[in-house]
Formats: sequence, C-alpha cells, structure tokens
Amino acid sequence: MAETEREAPSAPEPGSAGIAAADLRRVGIALDHWYPVAESRRVRQNGTLAAAFAGERIALYRGASGTVHALEDRCAHRQVPLSMGVVVGEALRCCYHAWDYRGTGRISRIPYLPKGVRPPRGVRAYPVREAYGLVFVFPGDPERAATTPLPRLPAALSPRHRTMVFSRRVRCHYSFMHENLLDMNHQFLHRGVLGRIEPKLLGYDTGEDFVEARYLFSHAGGKKDLGAGLLSAEGRGGAASPDRITIRTQYPYQHLHLVQEGTEVPAFSLFAAYVPVDAEQRVNHTFGLLSIEKPPVPGALRLAWPFIRRFTERVFAEDRMAVEAEQRAWDEQGEDWNQEVFPLILELRDVLRANGVPIRPDTGPCAAATSACGTRPTSL
Repeated sequence: MAETEREAPSAPEPGSAGIAAADLRRVGIALDHWYPVAESRRVRQNGTLAAAFAGERIALYRGASGTVHALEDRCAHRQVPLSMGVVVGEALRCCYHAWDYRGTGRISRIPYLPKGVRPPRGVRAYPVREAYGLVFVFPGDPERAATTPLPRLPAALSPRHRTMVFSRRVRCHYSFMHENLLDMNHQFLHRGVLGRIEPKLLGYDTGEDFVEARYLFSHAGGKKDLGAGLLSAEGRGGAASPDRITIRTQYPYQHLHLVQEGTEVPAFSLFAAYVPVDAEQRVNHTFGLLSIEKPPVPGALRLAWPFIRRFTERVFAEDRMAVEAEQRAWDEQGEDWNQEVFPLILELRDVLRANGVPIRPDTGPCAAATSACGTRPTSL
C-alpha cells in the first residue's frame, strides 16, 4: 500500500481547496466492512432489538444459546417487523401469523402451511459478530465476511484499561464526523470544557485507505472540566506536560490515541464508527469505545468514572451541535459550499471519496449486494 508522509504545512498549496470533485456528502459508505449496529447489552437473552444500516432495517435477536442473529426486519409474509416477534429457542417467530425464522433467514415453520406447498425462501440474514461489547454486522457480500477482519482494539480487551461505550444518533453525514475528529483546530468550540488549548499539527501520513495526523496539545490557560483534569498528566499524578495525540481514519473507522510526554503507553484510546441509519445517509449512529489506562492507585479510576463520562458527554454534545449545523447548511444549500483550506482535511476527503460508493435511491444494502439477497421472499 502506498504511503506518503507529510510535514505540517503553514498554508495550503495554491488552488488545492478548489479542486473539482464529487460532493462528499453524496458518497455512501462502503458495504464490505463490519459495522456496529447495537450495544451487546441491549440484545437480551431471548429478546429482540430493531437496528438499521443505510435504510435497511435489521432485526437482532439472541437465541437460547446466547448467540446473536441478524435478519432483515420484515416478515416475508406481510412485511411486519420481525423485531416485534418472539424468540423461541434459536428461532424468531413473527408476532403476526407465527412464522418461524432460523438465524439463516430461512423459514422453519408456518403453522397452517398446506400440505405439498413449499414455504417461501425467507429473508436476508447478515453475518454477525460480537466484540468489545458491540454487535457488528456485515452488510456487504457475505462471502467476504469471513476474510474481513474486525477492527483491532487491544486496549478495549486489556486488563490495564477500563472502557466506556458510547452510542448516539447524530443527524449528519458520516463524513462530517471524520472531519470533526481529525481536524483538531476546532478546540475553540470546547473552551468551556477544556480551557484554552493550542493544538499544533506535527505532520501526517496518507495512503489509499487511511489518513493519520499527529498533534501536540498544550494547555494555554482557562478552567478545565473536572473530568478533563482527571485525564490529564497532573490528574493522573504526573507533571504538567503537553499531550501527543495521534488520530487515524482507517476506512471506515477512526482511532485516537493520547500519549503524555515522557511515556509510551496511551493514557486513553478512542475508537469510533459512524454507521449510516437512513438511505440518504444524512443520519448516523455513532458508536465509540473510550479505553482509559488505570492509574497506580487502586480504585481511583472507578471513583473518577462519573466525572470522566460527564466530561466526554459534554465534549460530544458540542461536537454534535457543530456537525448537525453543518448538515443543516448542506440541506439548505443543496450542495457542499464549504471553503476548506486545511490540507489534512482535503486529503481525508479524497480518502473517503475513493473508498465510498455512490448514494442512489435504489441502493440500500440489499439492492447493492444482490448475491446476498437471494433469500428475498416469494409468494405462496
């Protein structure tokens, strides 16, 4: 894979912001990846949960064995949501006429099926995995699911860290979320939570499917939220020093690592996935995992946990306010009028365009993955 390392430029190259390209907000997310669609704890034993990916409704259910299954959320009979159904062993029974579905999407029982009549083929089933407290589905070609890895998040599994899970709907195209996190020049937005922060871009790398930026964060004054203070070097018992932050968009995910000066182990790591909900992909479900290294004092992180969560919720609320305002402007103008001058974000946009797919009215996950939808129902 080609990789380019860039030093942080003082200004964009002339004309770079005016390069003609497809409107990124009309680019859909690629299907052949694993996407979280729910927190594991919300799919209870013998229970169901309604989820969605880019306009395709998905019914999650956990069978008697504890295994989670993911089916198209429409009964083949009358299109009633299967998420309204009842779990019977490893099957999901429609609440309307009691048709039973296996985890493969095949119909296993119709109570009143006439003799000699074959049942319909059923509904689409999605490959599904559980990891890091999340339920992932694979909305693309199911034959690629086995060879496509889940995101690798060692901190979320490490006993040296404690991890909190975030799950929020955000009314914007997923690309606004990537830009928000990667462009740390927006810290003025968080001045009431973080005080005055001076971010310095040290450099960045780019490749076919990634952009990675390195920043140095210095606190220039102002009052920090208590949770922010607890995450700082001083709050963790160290000396005041700048923080080194690495942010990587590794398509389609995003990762952030904060390493305090003089150390190598990240003080905290953030994983984020922005999963389109609607067919037009103007709403996303943001899933995040924040893994925080445990300090030397036993129990200190547990006591600080409510304050850290409040801090992260405040920062996220401010970011959501900004990106949703960006989406409203796009909706009003009908196209992207952004006058972007930051070369890092221009590189990011190229990566998101190159790896995405067009958004068209006839392309939900099922329409775009024809081979995966061979289980579309047929009439009796």
